[in-house]
Amino acid sequence: MSKGCNVLNSILRHVPSESGNTKGESLSEEKDMGLVREAGCLSIIVLGASGDLAKKKTFPALFHLFLQGFLQEEDVHIFGYARTKLSDDDLRARIRGYLQKGVSAEQEDVLSRFLQLIKYVSGSYDSADGFQLLNKAISEHEISKNSHPGISRRLFYLALPPSVYPSVCRMIRLYCTNTSDLGGWTRIVVEKPFGKDLNSAEDLSAQLGELFTEEQLYRIDHYLGKELVQNLLVLRFANRLFLPLWNRDNIDNIQIVFREDFGTEGRGGYFDEYGIIRDIIQNHLLQVLCLVAMEKPVSLKPEHIRDEKVKVLQSVLPIKHEEVVLGQYEGYKDDQTVSDSSNTPTFATVVLRIHNERWEGVPFILKAGKALDNRKAEIRIQFKDVPGDIFKCKKQGRNEFVIRLQPLEAMYMKLTLKKPGLEMSTIQSELDLSYGLRYQDVKIPEAYERLILDTIRGDQQHFVRRDELKVAWQIFTPLLHSIDNGELKPIAYKPGSRGPEEADELLARAGYVQTHGYIWIPPTLE
Repeated sequence: MSKGCNVLNSILRHVPSESGNTKGESLSEEKDMGLVREAGCLSIIVLGASGDLAKKKTFPALFHLFLQGFLQEEDVHIFGYARTKLSDDDLRARIRGYLQKGVSAEQEDVLSRFLQLIKYVSGSYDSADGFQLLNKAISEHEISKNSHPGISRRLFYLALPPSVYPSVCRMIRLYCTNTSDLGGWTRIVVEKPFGKDLNSAEDLSAQLGELFTEEQLYRIDHYLGKELVQNLLVLRFANRLFLPLWNRDNIDNIQIVFREDFGTEGRGGYFDEYGIIRDIIQNHLLQVLCLVAMEKPVSLKPEHIRDEKVKVLQSVLPIKHEEVVLGQYEGYKDDQTVSDSSNTPTFATVVLRIHNERWEGVPFILKAGKALDNRKAEIRIQFKDVPGDIFKCKKQGRNEFVIRLQPLEAMYMKLTLKKPGLEMSTIQSELDLSYGLRYQDVKIPEAYERLILDTIRGDQQHFVRRDELKVAWQIFTPLLHSIDNGELKPIAYKPGSRGPEEADELLARAGYVQTHGYIWIPPTLE
């Protein structure tokens, strides 16, 4: 067994296996039986290797894991698979530019070594020949590393359109799976969107479920890998300060916001098929809502955390049409790939209501849009007014706790303070934790880096479970069908604006009080 295999095996020794036992326990039991079954070498297979997602996200994430030592040169091998006819060097040349960003002169050698780990196999997504060639290439690598059948690990990353998931997974199951009875495994990472509504999502889940167990499937939502999203559980359940405040008695409303300052930019055809609710709100923002609203899990085991997320989704009431505002930016339909009669929203504000003891009466406002006046994603928790306002400062705004997910990761609490000077007047200010300033020597990893590493470790905490996916679609499918049928129409708004004015009116009806004259400025060292 190579040195790299032993290093990575030591990392994985206490990670839960698909059977539920830890690697350390299973290895100990096997040694007691006179057997030596160490974790086999790792093959990472990127399907759709010539596409944008693979080039811009998957391969860069793998390179940064390699750069930080989480992937060992002696252990791992990476295979690209796609229909495009390419050589190994062709694929390396295609992705090199995406990997070089931020690479120092000293790291160029590391980049070259990483690229040499990548092999390419060309083939179709629905025929046996290509996958047999792929399996042959993987097996030859495993043999070269003395990784025996049954102990090798194979991770398949589907950087592909969901329409080909069933055929690709069937080919993997028939020709490329590895037996797992000796400690090896086969795991499948699938990208969103997981269907277009409840029926299509359930159909996709059923087809994949016939081929692989739930423990083998990793439905990736990259928002769950973001640093401040991952911080939510620690923030909520490790700080005594928040425990008594995090409820309907103190919180008036919660906003979860995603804003982009650009439009579809060449993705009009894809986007028009899905729209902003399917693309952003039903998955990314709803996942954040779960972590904000869930009860404390009994432990940090992935299944206990995911159980609590499902309970939150099951408590969401049906969405009322009067608590939805849709928008479409002017010029959206100028894209030749978008229908002139498109009813697809590029902006949406949706109010969700959670019917349970903690959150009864607190609106959760999910807002997402393209071609707006700025780019940011944040959670904005607005507290109720202070009773008996002796300072008459109510008009200045309420206390708010803001978690900025991107860009410029930060957390800050908006407070009312005495304005410096001789007069007794008040002003809005903040207690501020800016990650760029506080953690200057720490590189915040990209979400895909963290989630791919979690997949290798077998940690499903930050991946979407099948029942969770089903309930999420149950919440939004009636609304989506109303939009698809033309019952709800998007309102035109100008690019570079805040979106439709009706969205601000909906926020006001839901109880949100805007702070006037206050702008959060990220702190700097200067």
